Amino acid sequence: MTDDSSLSATTLEPAKAPSYWSATQAAAAIRTGAISSRDYLELLLDRVERLNPPLNAVVTLDADRARREADAADRALAGGQDVGPLHGVAMTIKDSFQTIGMRTTSGAPELSDHIPKVDAVPVARLRAAGAVIFGKTNLPIYAGDTQSYNAVFGQTNNPWNLDRTPGGSSGGSAAALAAGFTPFELGSDIGGSIRGPASTCGVFGHKPSYGIVPALGQIPGPPGTLTQADIAVAGPMARNVEDLELGLEILAGPDEWHAPGYRLELPVPRHQNLAGYRVAVWFEEPSCPIDDAVRERLEAAADALERAGATVDRAARPDFTFDYATRVFGQLLGAAMCGGFSHQEVEDLAQRGMREEEEGALAARWASQRHRAWLSANERRLQMRRKWHEFFKDWDAVLLPNLPTTAIPHDHSEPMGARRITVNGEHRAYGEQTLWVGLTGVAYLPATVIPAGTAADGLPVGLQIAGPFLEDRTTLDLARRLSEETGGFERPQSY
Repeated sequence: MTDDSSLSATTLEPAKAPSYWSATQAAAAIRTGAISSRDYLELLLDRVERLNPPLNAVVTLDADRARREADAADRALAGGQDVGPLHGVAMTIKDSFQTIGMRTTSGAPELSDHIPKVDAVPVARLRAAGAVIFGKTNLPIYAGDTQSYNAVFGQTNNPWNLDRTPGGSSGGSAAALAAGFTPFELGSDIGGSIRGPASTCGVFGHKPSYGIVPALGQIPGPPGTLTQADIAVAGPMARNVEDLELGLEILAGPDEWHAPGYRLELPVPRHQNLAGYRVAVWFEEPSCPIDDAVRERLEAAADALERAGATVDRAARPDFTFDYATRVFGQLLGAAMCGGFSHQEVEDLAQRGMREEEEGALAARWASQRHRAWLSANERRLQMRRKWHEFFKDWDAVLLPNLPTTAIPHDHSEPMGARRITVNGEHRAYGEQTLWVGLTGVAYLPATVIPAGTAADGLPVGLQIAGPFLEDRTTLDLARRLSEETGGFERPQSY
């Protein structure tokens, strides 16, 4: 597969083709006149046309509107107007986020013709920063799986190996980044939907602290829903940490309810070099083992951190067990995922939950639990958050896996709960893909994913760097410094 080498001789970075510029580089190239917004857009549209079909990562295009917006961006720049940090930068958006005038389906057949009249809040913030949105990327129906396929658009493949999934639910987002279709993506994460795909496709992602990026306008719930789901966040995905930092600056801030009286001021990073960081390493749990090939890459990253002078401890843990935390996560996730269900659907789940022998009975009980059960689980979550708070008095961050394996083969069999993954030759529960990410997600912690190299099977491995609530800049800073040691983004061989 060829690249856009004819445009790679700009003065910005001669060795890198524009399709693999970061969003920051693309914005700089447009501002300085090295490339126009229109030409940059056309370059990406051409690449999508040529290379997307085997991947099926980009599933909706609005090229005509994007061209008009790119032309307007070029005129504004020529006219000396003030421009935003993403001025004229073409990009795609996960198909769960509503986009004005552009089909938004969340992979659901009943929404296959849904054309929103309003942008989701994160989309509006990206547009206000100057982004030109030209397409939407694929996901599972209602963002509810760790693979990316649906009845509307079909299956998305991993650019590292078409027989493997790019992960879910932001699988199309991660695949599009890895394949050079977009410099930046907007993902969402409730059970690892940013972190899992970033790991399986070898890109970067940031799950913000819960509540700092308003996600209003994401589907699910149904279009027009004002409730924002527990645990769920919107966040940036990119090919380097600098873009994640820029994305968070653009996306974070109070929602319309709080804006009249609140301002967000995230703490600065705790340290200014790797040697100052105190980092715990948590790679091992008997109830959710990690494949040896994955662990080898994670350990290599931890070793690199230690060689750089950081204080690294492989025994430090917060004062609760992994199994306790993941059970609370499962109970709260079950409730959060059914917010858009009808009364009858919840009643049906309650009946399933009573049949102990049925596959998925526990998940059905969690999805249909009474409010008093949720309140009890929430109190347990708050107790864990307190213990994380105490833990981070001694430690600045914790290194964790994202997934037990590299990208798994496609498996669309039903019921979902009966699927299996293979870890060190042993068949394990499909749901274990959400446990390591749930450990931090349930506590509302920020977590940044960086590539940790490729495993013996030739597929990427990602490292999760989690930190204290609202200290997103610390996890991002540590991620940026560590990625300089581990090598950062690597292009898939075929792209």
